[in-house]
This record gives sequence, C-alpha cells and structure tokens, in this order.
Amino acid sequence: QVQLVESGGGLVQAGGSLRLSCTASSRIANINFMGWYRQAPGKQREPVATITSDGITKYVDSVKGRFTISMDNARNTVYLQMNSLKLEDTAVYHCRVVGTQYDYWGQGTQVTVSS
Repeated sequence: QVQLVESGGGLVQAGGSLRLSCTASSRIANINFMGWYRQAPGKQREPVATITSDGITKYVDSVKGRFTISMDNARNTVYLQMNSLKLEDTAVYHCRVVGTQYDYWGQGTQVTVSS
C-alpha cells in the first residue's frame, strides 16, 4: 500500500510563506494527476490546486496568484508553494495522487496563519 507523507506545514504570520511537500512511500506509475486539498474547521474539504502528469495546473480562485503547485515525477513528489498567506488559508492540507486504478490520500499537515 502506497503512503503519502506531507511535510512543511506550520504556524506563519499573515503575509508569510510556506512550502508543502508530499512524497510517496514507493514508486507510483501511471499518475493522472496530483493535488492539494484543504479542510478548515467546520467546512468541507475543497480542492486547492491540481497538476496533471502533463503539467497542466488548476487552482481554486481564492489562491490564484499566491499558490503554485509543482511536481517532481522522478521522486513522486508534489509541492505547494504558498505565498501571501491569509487567515482564511488556515486548514489541514492533504495531498492526493490519482491514477486509473488508485486514489491515494495523505494524512494531512496543519497550516495555521495568524494575524
């Protein structure tokens, strides 16, 4: 069973930056897309950013221009660079890797933005 391990979360002041990483425990083939999702307290999990195996990216409107998703295929790693963080970005961030016959989720990493 493949495990996804996220890192890079933490406490940051508004306007600051964080870089999240998500690495698979073993090699994953035939990836359709990788992505980051977040869940704030009392809210549903929402997609933040996704990237296909061809490098096509998509972002939720609230993070456009501030967040950047990227991936390293050789290392089965996906990154999320988060700049100009806002209070409303506070959430648990989960990574996800989807292929034709699998759908893996990470346990999540907490991001807390303070004023």
